[in-house]
Amino acid sequence: MHCKFKFIAFALTGVIAFAPVKIQAEKVPEYHLSVECLALNMYHEARSQGTAGLFAVSAVVLNRVNDKRFPNSVCEVIYQGPTRESWKTRQHEDLPENERKYYPVKNRCQFSWYCDGKSDTPHNEKKYQELLDLAEAIMYNEISFVDITDGALFYHADYVTPGWAKTKHKTVEVEDHIFYRWDTK
Repeated sequence: MHCKFKFIAFALTGVIAFAPVKIQAEKVPEYHLSVECLALNMYHEARSQGTAGLFAVSAVVLNRVNDKRFPNSVCEVIYQGPTRESWKTRQHEDLPENERKYYPVKNRCQFSWYCDGKSDTPHNEKKYQELLDLAEAIMYNEISFVDITDGALFYHADYVTPGWAKTKHKTVEVEDHIFYRWDTK
């Protein structure tokens, strides 16, 4: 993959990122889909935050993609979690697998917005387009990307304390999120 690094100041942020993170290229058709998945995750997890918050939640996704313990594509990382077949398709024993519908189990996903029962459609189209542009620049290495989370694979909002947090190593707090990784010792 040809990597080009240039510095771009996005109107959305006004800040320039300056250190690279290794991003593994996926198959070309999936790559554009990865841009959309990353943009959706930024939108739902950090749209009201500044550059640091957007880059931090994106870093967790990319760190997971590059970690063998997680799926190896952006979309698979974001949509990871248990699913349940729709009661409508489950009624038909002879229905082919490709026609069956599956839905995430509510409140059991890696990224809560995906399975909170609310619509995933971005309502602020202007903001979403800005995040699509930023996600594309990140995924296609059009900007240098800083992993300000120090290799974090997990995060949560600062107003909650999930039980899993005590089993991880805290790396940094960015905006209203706290970031963690597994101990490397």
